[in-house]
Amino acid sequence: MSIIIAILIFGVIVLIHEFGHFIVARWSKIDVLEFSIGMGPSIYTYHGKKTDYSIKLFPIGGSCRMAGEDSGEETEIKEGTFNSRPVWYRLAVIFAGPLFNFILSFVLALFIVSVAGVDKPVISEVKEGYPAYNAGVMSGDVIKSIDKKDIHLYRELMLYLYMNPEKTIDLKVERDVNGTKEIKEFSITPKYDEENARYMIGIVSADREKVSNPLSVITYSIYEIKYNIDSTLSGLMQLIRGKASTKQISGPVGIVATVGSSVDESMNYGFISVILTIANMTMLLSSTLGIMNLLPIPALDGGRILFLLVEAILRKPLNRTIEAYIHFGGFVLLMIFMVLILYNDIVNLIFG
Repeated sequence: MSIIIAILIFGVIVLIHEFGHFIVARWSKIDVLEFSIGMGPSIYTYHGKKTDYSIKLFPIGGSCRMAGEDSGEETEIKEGTFNSRPVWYRLAVIFAGPLFNFILSFVLALFIVSVAGVDKPVISEVKEGYPAYNAGVMSGDVIKSIDKKDIHLYRELMLYLYMNPEKTIDLKVERDVNGTKEIKEFSITPKYDEENARYMIGIVSADREKVSNPLSVITYSIYEIKYNIDSTLSGLMQLIRGKASTKQISGPVGIVATVGSSVDESMNYGFISVILTIANMTMLLSSTLGIMNLLPIPALDGGRILFLLVEAILRKPLNRTIEAYIHFGGFVLLMIFMVLILYNDIVNLIFG
């Protein structure tokens, strides 16, 4: 069941991503040769008038193969090919994939916020003997910012503390004093907690709060997407700085295991909880795919966007053949990286 659910999640995310490329390519009058879900040999293909629609053996990835997308200069002027269209059309086609992932995440966030509410940054308990208690933070305080970074969700505070475990933070809270809202500021240094094996300041969040106002639902849904983006980028920066190990990166196998454990746990709380868990996993993975695809790496959407922006600035295309080789090289490196991640997943699954 975990594998089936994970495949469905991957399938939906990839389908939406590739559909973004597809629909904008068709709008831009670029011929789409194949629209596929999965990788490897095709197990089913429907031959349309101009496009082959395929489901492939391995339920990871997908493609929207456009005419002349990676061809040399000798074929770029043919009508209906990718390179025959103006650069801004091509930019729109490439950017549409990640954009549709963010749109999917936003729609799911609307559902999650409407049904489950939000974790507003309200402190329900301050643990005695911990830095927050010693600094004067009180139950009922509403966290407004940390180190001048605005906080809208309690998870944003937790993410910041996780990424900066030993740093002395400047915490700004709003406190109700006899019906008057007052701003209080504190300087707090987290301390290492042996029981939890991490640095803590000693506060506990309030329960999730229902949101009924439509404008608030939209606003907090945007905050949900922003949190997902921040957490992904923060993780990447930790990896680049050497503060996180590549062993902490999960690939398809690791994600299937995570989906399985999350769904199994949610089953104890009923059907709605299972649906919310699946929606939340899909929202997170869709946002992550959107961000990762925008990285300026050859073969990814971000790499193609970079080349197109250079072309727009120079007002002339770069050598198509060289660009095609660069993207192919990037694809090979990505496949090698995926194999390493797959190996890491299997090792973690067996010995972790």
